[in-house]
Amino acid sequence: MRVYVPLTLPGLAEAHKTGELGPGPLTAYAVTPGLREWYVSDDIEELEYAALNRAAAASLRRLAAAPDIARRRVVVAVDVPDREAVSDPDRGLDAAALGEVRIAAAVSMTAAAAVHVDADEADADVTAAAAALGAADHGDDDARFTVDGAEDHELLWYGVQEIPNLIA
Repeated sequence: MRVYVPLTLPGLAEAHKTGELGPGPLTAYAVTPGLREWYVSDDIEELEYAALNRAAAASLRRLAAAPDIARRRVVVAVDVPDREAVSDPDRGLDAAALGEVRIAAAVSMTAAAAVHVDADEADADVTAAAAALGAADHGDDDARFTVDGAEDHELLWYGVQEIPNLIA
């Protein structure tokens, strides 16, 4: 199963240094039954894109909690056995949990298929979105608009061999 692990650039640097995403448990995003039902699509590429976007939103939350780090959303796509990515069936269509899975143990970086990172052009919008996230969570429509501005930026795709250049 392809899962999308939300990180930050320092988190990516640590994973590269240690050779693993972890320690577990890890929160990641994948094509779960809840995500399929919410997205109402059978197109696996569309569903994986939706899971990637859920992970990008989780990466933004990590940025909001660490205002002193580079304002780039980072998502690592890894392949794990299906049994290792467990969704909580009790959360069903809970909007906060759509596509969310837990992985009990650390995941080797050798399982990484790709890395997705914001382009330089997204910096201002991601910075503003991270600052506005708390207000957006409390119903501020202007703040939600600001957060949506970051979501308008597509994450760029990088091969895992490019990680050293991303964290340099």
